[in-house]
Amino acid sequence: MKPIVEFCASNMHHGTDRIMQRLEQDPDYEVIEYGCLGNCGECYLFPFALVDGEIVAAETADKLYDEIVKNIEEHRANREALDKLLDDL
Repeated sequence: MKPIVEFCASNMHHGTDRIMQRLEQDPDYEVIEYGCLGNCGECYLFPFALVDGEIVAAETADKLYDEIVKNIEEHRANREALDKLLDDL
């Protein structure tokens, strides 16, 4: 299952539009843009996105990209470890 990365159109002034476009080029991600994600405090203060429903934020849009990728990799590793554990039972 592809990770879902959601962006708020109102957050694009932080440069997240570039990050969204970059992630859209990768077929391993499902990228969705909404008019509003209902996280107005985060939206006003810094670049953010939702990754599988979890807020991922950073000081800059470029750092946000790194945090998104890191978050996805960590979740993938956790799922693989859990799958292995269940297979071993």
